[in-house]
Order: sequence, then C-alpha cells, then structure tokens
Amino acid sequence: MPGRAAHRPDRPNRPERPHRPERPHRVVAVVDENTNPFELGCAIEVFGLQRPEIGRPLYDFALCAPEPRTVMRDGFFTLTGVADLAAADSADTVIVPHRPDVEVPRRPALLDAVHRAHARGARLISFCTGAFTLAEAGVLDGRRATTHWQWADVFRARFPGVRLEPDVLFVDDGDVLTAAGSAAALDLGLHVVRRDHGAEIANAVSRRLVFAAHRDGGQRQFVERPVPRIPDASLAPLLAWAQEHLDTPLSVADLAARAAVSPATLHRHFRAELGTTPLAWLTGERIALACRLIERGETRLDVVARRSGLGTSAHLRALMHRETGLTPSAYRRRFGPDVGDGEPFHVKHGVSRETPPAVRPAASPIGP
Repeated sequence: MPGRAAHRPDRPNRPERPHRPERPHRVVAVVDENTNPFELGCAIEVFGLQRPEIGRPLYDFALCAPEPRTVMRDGFFTLTGVADLAAADSADTVIVPHRPDVEVPRRPALLDAVHRAHARGARLISFCTGAFTLAEAGVLDGRRATTHWQWADVFRARFPGVRLEPDVLFVDDGDVLTAAGSAAALDLGLHVVRRDHGAEIANAVSRRLVFAAHRDGGQRQFVERPVPRIPDASLAPLLAWAQEHLDTPLSVADLAARAAVSPATLHRHFRAELGTTPLAWLTGERIALACRLIERGETRLDVVARRSGLGTSAHLRALMHRETGLTPSAYRRRFGPDVGDGEPFHVKHGVSRETPPAVRPAASPIGP
C-alpha cells in the first residue's frame, strides 16, 4: 500500500515533478491467423497513434506476427510487413487480440513468446477471446480474468484454474489485464492509459476517440436495452445534469427525484442502460473529477474532496485508494501537473480547468 505523505491544508506544497521515462513505454500487439481487425484497430488507436495535442509520445507501439503473411479474420485482408515474434521480447506490454475459433490451439511459438514476456515481468493484455491465448500460455492460473460472455462456459470448462469473472467489461489483475468483448477493448485501453498517465491524458485520448472516458470494469457486458425506444426517456439528460453538480451532496434519491421516478425504478434503468448502479456511477464520476483536480494542480485535499462531492479528506483518501490503488499524495507525485517545462497540462494544451463536457456513456451490447 502506498505510503501517505504528510499534508498541511493551510500550506500547499508544489507537487513533485513526476518521473518521465527515458523512452516511451513499449507496447507490442501480437497478430495471428484470423485475428479480428476491430480489436487490433482498438490497440492501434489507443496505443499506436501520435497525440500532438498532448505534446509527448505516450507509447512506442509495434505489431508482430509468427509468420511474414497473416490472413485476418474471414480472409478480409492479409497483413504483411510487421515484425516477427522477437519484437515481443523487448515489449513492456504485450497485447493479445481476439481469436474467433477458440477450439484451434495457438502456435507454440506464440504461446512461448507470451510465456517469456510474463516471466520477465512484462504486462499482458488480452481483448475478447484473447484470454484463451493467455490461458493456454499458462499465465492465468489462479488469476482473475474475463472473456466474452458467449464463450464463458467453454472457457471455464477448459481452464478451471482461472478465476473467471464472466459478466464484467474488463478485469485488471495487476500485470495481467483482460477485456470482455469488442467495445470493451477500448474501455480497457483507456483504463490502461489512465493507469499509466493519469485521468487528464486519458480524457484527452477519449475525446479524440469520441468515446466514454470512463466505464468501470465492473459494469455488465450485456445491457438489456442498448438503444432506448424514446430518446427523451434515456439517462443521458440525467447523467449530464449530475456531472455538472458533482460538487453538491447528490444522493441516489436526488437523482431519482430529478428523473421523476422512484429510486427502485432509477436503479432498474441504470442496470438496463449502463449495467451498473446509480451509486457506483456517481462514485466513479466523483473519483474521476478528483483525479483531474489533482492533476491540474490542486494540492488542498479538503478542496478536492469538496469540489468532487466526496465530502471529507478521509473519504477522498479511502475511495481514491480503493479505485486507483493510490493515495491522493501518491497520485499527485505520479500524475502531477508538470509536463517537463513547468507549464501545467491544461495551460500548455488549452484544456479547460472545469470538468470537460460529458462524453455520453456507451450503451450498446458488446458483440463477439
């Protein structure tokens, strides 16, 4: 557990300059026969594209494959010109995307590459049924993981030693992370960016993607009503209103009153449209706002707690540690405002100090 630095609310301290690695974190995605282009595209979009608005490279990204020519899913196209599997041996993070036929064993060379990466301490990520590849490589035994709901029973039968969580978007088990389905690859990708670079950077990437900046991994994979029949009856207006009033002591009862429904009805709507509870959603939004405030230079924990609606410094500390694994002071040291030239991120890149406009949470089922 990270240590808690002494804090004097009446004497704000300048945040320490966060450590900047000498080179960007290297991410390598492994492509094999019948890899799904969508999940591969998610990996490229999140980790591979340049972000000039951020002003520094976030990742050093590459593709690799066991063979010089790789036929993608259903033969739509053939991928050539990528590195061989040796590229995975120098990766800090190795991504294993989707595989449509879970009954076909992976190539031993690919499994060996995954196993070697894990043995030397690299972070492993799988998208959708890529969890089968990680399990075949023997790196999921005794670990928490998820996969697409359609293949959960098959996975559990083949790999009983894995602690499968079949009804969540993604699982972060430290150095091994698994996403459930196609769209959840973006959720997990943004979660990793947030873990590596903080909420402000993750929000900048999500804005480029026009995708929800944060959907908690514990949300359900499949929602009952992906497209509301009557747009005005959706939760979007309520969510937008709540995001503008996070600094007020909102409760679930307040949200229900605003929506003119009972708390029980509101709970059902949240479960149906977002796959989570009103309280869990509200807490997640408040923690995300608290992280942004700390990244933008606010050092007074009582102010962060009040402006994010978390109440007290003690409550802020407890919830931040639960949700991010870091205390506020540790989060500040890691994701403080300095970007290497003395200017805070929001000044250098023209980002408003206020809460950015809400990106509506995606409310669609995650397809195979």
